[in-house]
Amino acid sequence: MTDDFLAGDLTEIEAAIRAAAAAEIMPRYRQLAAHEIVEKNGPHDLVTTADRLAEEHLTASLTRLLPGSVVVGEEAVHADPTVYDALGGDAPVWIVDPVDGTRQFVRGEPGFCTLVALAHRGELLASWTYAAALDEMAVAVRGRGATLDGKPIRSGSPASGAVLRVAMSHPDYTSDAQKRALLGLRTEGIDARPCGSAGLEYLAVARGDQEAVAFNWEYAWDHAAGLLLVTEAGGAQATLSGAPFRITGGNSLPFTAARDEATAVRILQALRSGD
Repeated sequence: MTDDFLAGDLTEIEAAIRAAAAAEIMPRYRQLAAHEIVEKNGPHDLVTTADRLAEEHLTASLTRLLPGSVVVGEEAVHADPTVYDALGGDAPVWIVDPVDGTRQFVRGEPGFCTLVALAHRGELLASWTYAAALDEMAVAVRGRGATLDGKPIRSGSPASGAVLRVAMSHPDYTSDAQKRALLGLRTEGIDARPCGSAGLEYLAVARGDQEAVAFNWEYAWDHAAGLLLVTEAGGAQATLSGAPFRITGGNSLPFTAARDEATAVRILQALRSGD
């Protein structure tokens, strides 16, 4: 069923994502009232009315497009952690982050996006990264490459000897062991900085605007869309152990996604040196 679905016209999915953003996110962009912003697990983990309503909108529209599918969304899992278990089930799963980069959204900055990925039995099949404020839509389909606004994109490779630009998890929000690993990126030849929206950082790698990302958390809604996007653009990804990232969890962290295999190896070496 899922293969037949992906063989069809996928523009309806793009339209559903754009519609959710138009209805629930953009009317609140730079218009949020104080009561529409709530701290979930602290001041760096925010949720807004736009997050909740956009996820509800996408849950309805995406499951209608693919009967029998289920949704694993950031806000649904926050309300009921058992929802996450669907990633390992038999039904096709839509993985949804309605507003990735909520802090940027709250501040009225354009660096946020909506992330949607389709997976089946733990395998990523397709993904959509929609930056509504920038009007950019990146799409990846397994085995069919990656596009940005309908045009193919390739991650390419860094120039020989170039400093590697890397977006990473902020060391202040990690365990001691993960902090040591990430601090391995503070080395000659690597220019590491704290990340913004994870989805847009992945897009920057996929289009060759930066060399890699390195993250220490594994929530599927933050990474599924971007990992497939980078891979289909010609990039590479791996966890600290060298194994591929699994969206179902249990990964050796931190992990990286990079413009090419050599860059991924270099980033992993730096992470291991700090561990």
